[in-house]
Amino acid sequence: MSDCLFCKIVAKEVQADVVYETDRTLAFRDINPQAPTHVLVIPKEHHANAAALAEADDGLADDVLKAAHAVAVQEGVAEGGYRVVFNTGPGAGQTVFHVHAHVLGGRGLGWPPG
Repeated sequence: MSDCLFCKIVAKEVQADVVYETDRTLAFRDINPQAPTHVLVIPKEHHANAAALAEADDGLADDVLKAAHAVAVQEGVAEGGYRVVFNTGPGAGQTVFHVHAHVLGGRGLGWPPG
């Protein structure tokens, strides 16, 4: 999509601090981190939100989750625990409408989140 920020990052039209990449996913540091480790994992293919990704039914959701875990391992937060969050829709706080998983770790992440 021509006006999607994350599609522009995939196309390398917008710079990002990329930390992990596969043929179907891209992971980069959040510009407004909410934890010491805060990385966004996206599919390179555009899907508006987690519901659209789930409906794609082509294994891409699995690839995004595997990439999120690989990022947690690479960032050193897998052993101590990490959170993977998908915000779906404006009511849930989604502001960029290209599905993305937030990988958060590096500090205690109590419940409820926030």
